[in-house]
Amino acid sequence: MTEDPIDALAREFMLVGRHHLSPARIPGALDRSAYVVLSRLEAGGPLTARGIADALNLEISTVTRQVGAMRRAGLVERTPDPDGGAAHLLRPTATGLRRLAADRAAYRSGIGTVLAGWSTHDVDELNRLLRRLNEDIEQRQSGVWPRPPAPDRAASR
Repeated sequence: MTEDPIDALAREFMLVGRHHLSPARIPGALDRSAYVVLSRLEAGGPLTARGIADALNLEISTVTRQVGAMRRAGLVERTPDPDGGAAHLLRPTATGLRRLAADRAAYRSGIGTVLAGWSTHDVDELNRLLRRLNEDIEQRQSGVWPRPPAPDRAASR
């Protein structure tokens, strides 16, 4: 009997999630939540804690704890809302951006090592399909992750 394609995908996503291509095992690396929050703030600009919670589909209490730990570590700082709102905006510090860049480089290196034997076409296709999947998920959850436009491969040929 052939395995259901959705069951096969669910298993493969679970397996991807358990692999450690990220720098999490490197001493001093950001924890996963700090990496995600810093990435979101870098991509889309400063947000309130509520804005981060909404963007990441998390409970505000979870984000408040994460942001508190990030502030104590010097990764983010609070700034007044330029629109005069009562809530403060959170933005990455220079230290936060430096650590994010270092972790991202380690993550990129891990992925690059795994995909070293893949053709450019296959890497492009994987990227295209993952982006499509993420954009469809974001559309269903009403939370778009800021990202650069997708490359127009037809125009570059």
